[in-house]
Amino acid sequence: MRKKTMWDNEYRFGGNFVPSSAINQLEMWQKETFDPVTINRELGWAEKIGMNIMRVFLHDLLWLDDPAAFLERIDAYLTIAWEHRIKTMFVFFDDCWNSDFALGKQPEPRPFTHNSGWVQSPGYRIADNPETWRRLEDYVKGVLEHFRHDSRILLWDLYNEPGNGRAGDHVTLQGLRGSLSLPLLQAVFRWAREVDPDQPLTAAPWLFTPPFDELNRFMFENSDVVSFHSYYGKAELQQQINFLRYIADGRPMICSEYMARTAGSTFADCLPLLYKNNIFAINWGLVAGKTQTIYPWCWDESKGTPEMWFHDVFHSDGSLLYPEEQQFFDSVRCLKCKK
Repeated sequence: MRKKTMWDNEYRFGGNFVPSSAINQLEMWQKETFDPVTINRELGWAEKIGMNIMRVFLHDLLWLDDPAAFLERIDAYLTIAWEHRIKTMFVFFDDCWNSDFALGKQPEPRPFTHNSGWVQSPGYRIADNPETWRRLEDYVKGVLEHFRHDSRILLWDLYNEPGNGRAGDHVTLQGLRGSLSLPLLQAVFRWAREVDPDQPLTAAPWLFTPPFDELNRFMFENSDVVSFHSYYGKAELQQQINFLRYIADGRPMICSEYMARTAGSTFADCLPLLYKNNIFAINWGLVAGKTQTIYPWCWDESKGTPEMWFHDVFHSDGSLLYPEEQQFFDSVRCLKCKK
């Protein structure tokens, strides 16, 4: 059952965050590569343009390796983020990108390749084998129980893009898992409800086609906050908002992924619209780095550097990829102050 949600009165916008020094969730959080200096520097840049929320991915292997140390590093991240007045939306599971992964040294980025090193969690081999889920339950409940009263966390995103493919963000339906991910999605909501954290729970519908109807229905019915992904232009985003506003039936809303410039999803068109509708906004990417999400999905490296960067906000030196986007951050910050 959903619960009545206490939601921030302050409008929040920000980014999906992985430090530029990390290629994926494992490199962000492992002891050998956890990088609080870079995290602090880059969240400082986010604070300067008014961002006050980050969406951050965890990974089940980190819990399996050393639960206590993982919790300590999560707390260290939260301390840094809160020093910059930034709240966090943590993600537990993810069906996107590489299904072969391991702890230890992570691969170097492949040239001109979007998210070449990003990894699934737990990966379809585990997701499709319920007999192995005890360790997943321990992971989800262990993190939630430790941080269940922590006000630095805005909400919990239990499963990113359930039903995505073995290789990640396909632009066609070929290779997508669809409802194969439903049993684990149902399980993670059940585990989280058993802990009953203070923070609300969500999972975001991201593809509105028949293979995803059952997944989407479950997410809509069980999320305390209605989250969604949108990489469309202004007109299509407005249509999504109109539909989802009806589904939400008074629940808070958050767009937890948007902004892909050459796909038509821009700060200019989308951020003011999301603000106008009081929908919290989290774009993909903060600082251009090892994830290489400045390159479009399925980019052909023979094309070299694209004319326009795809995701992300800052260069690695802290300058904006597109200085003209500052006006849209400023406008939201200014409107927030007038409320």
